[in-house]
Amino acid sequence: MPGSSKKKILMIVGDYSEDYEVMVPFQALGMVGFQVDAACPGKRAGDTIRTAIHDFEGDQTYSEKPGHLFHLNAAFGLIEADAYDGLYLAGGRACEYLRLDEDVLALTRTVMEADRPVAAICHGPQILAAAGVLAGRRLTAYPAVAPEIRAVGGTYVAVAPENTVIDGNLATSPAWPGHPGLLRAFARQVAPDLAI
Repeated sequence: MPGSSKKKILMIVGDYSEDYEVMVPFQALGMVGFQVDAACPGKRAGDTIRTAIHDFEGDQTYSEKPGHLFHLNAAFGLIEADAYDGLYLAGGRACEYLRLDEDVLALTRTVMEADRPVAAICHGPQILAAAGVLAGRRLTAYPAVAPEIRAVGGTYVAVAPENTVIDGNLATSPAWPGHPGLLRAFARQVAPDLAI
C-alpha cells in the first residue's frame, strides 16, 4: 500500500496486557503494511507474555480470564525511539507496572515530544500520565484511569467504548470495542496516504 510499507510501529506490552488489545492491533497494523515491533521491558525477541481477557459480565468491574501466550518480536533493551514512526500502548493490567519503568517513560516522552503518532487504549494512558505528557491534552481511557489523567493536567473525555478521541498526534479509546476507530485514526496519522 502506498506510503505504508516502511512505517515502523513500536507496541509496548507486558504480562497481562489485555488479549484483544495486543492481538488485534498487532495483526491489523501488520495487515496494512506496517512493521510492528512488540516489545516488553526485561524480555527479548522470541520470549512470550501472558495476556488476559477482560470482559463485562454484570459485575462492578471487568472479569479477567487467561488469554494467549503472545510472542514478542523485538527486544526492548535494543529499542531506539527515533527508529519508529508511531507508538502503540496496549491496555490491561500490564500498564500498572510498565508505568514504573523509567525506560518506558523516557521512550514515551521522546515520541510525544517529537509529535509522532501515539495510540493508547484502555489502561494505556496510565503510561502517558506517568510520563508527564498529558498536560493540556484531551483523551479517553478506561474510566478508572480518569483520576490519573486529571491529576496530571489532562482532560478526561467520557465516551462509549466504541468511540475514539483524537487530540493532535494522540488517539485514544476506552476499550477494545473501539478498535475500528482507534486503529483507523492511528494508521492514518502514521501514513496519511493510507486508503482505509
